[in-house]
Amino acid sequence: MLLAIDSGNTNIVFALYDGEQVKGEWRSSTDTERTADEFGVWLCQLMAMLGIERQAVNACIIASVVPAVVFSLKQLCRRYFGCEALVVGDEEVHLGIRILVDRPEEVGADRLVNAVAAHKVYAGPLIVIDFGTATTFDVVDALGNYCGGAISPGVNLSLEALHTAAAKLPRVAIGRPKSVVGKGTVAAMRSGIYWGYVGLIEGLVRRIEEEMGEKMTVVATGGLAPLFAESTSVINHLDPDLTLRGLLEIYRRNVTP
Repeated sequence: MLLAIDSGNTNIVFALYDGEQVKGEWRSSTDTERTADEFGVWLCQLMAMLGIERQAVNACIIASVVPAVVFSLKQLCRRYFGCEALVVGDEEVHLGIRILVDRPEEVGADRLVNAVAAHKVYAGPLIVIDFGTATTFDVVDALGNYCGGAISPGVNLSLEALHTAAAKLPRVAIGRPKSVVGKGTVAAMRSGIYWGYVGLIEGLVRRIEEEMGEKMTVVATGGLAPLFAESTSVINHLDPDLTLRGLLEIYRRNVTP
């Protein structure tokens, strides 16, 4: 089995693949102080609950946007599963796409993994929107090349910043408001964040298409993607497992002769 690890700024997702089938998927908060042994004991216990022995894992792949956790994750793979993990971003790991930006080494691993997965599944030039700690818009051309994109603050990050910087504004949960015009502070905050992000999505998609000179297929992933997809027609596909399937595809490109 393949252990695919997607380490983001907020959460780390661990998924076990047996061929195309997901045998288990677990989520941990991203903690740079957590050791390989802490990850290992926690993960092996969860695997055991599904009747999966750690000896069943014979390959690992990691994508991380938090460099400080990579060492512990590589040690996890080495100590508990007896294999050296492929790490997206390492020179020897082949993605199968060209990275057409000024500084390819600065592009987040998750953005490149999403580009690989999206091109494999969806036709034509693409915009991949990932609703994470940051909301990213990534452009993939018809040949599968990564062409750059845009990064904006994530929804929850924006809510927290609003609460922190304005003394009288409370913490609020994101959700679709019943109306655009809020009749109270909380309702106004929810409306501003929610409909503001809908406007951000629609505006950036339109501007990217204008700049690229063609109509593009828009794929959304990340935890909050379904919430915003219901309010705009510019999102063509919801794909919650895009990053994990991208890791699976990259692994295959690096082990298949």
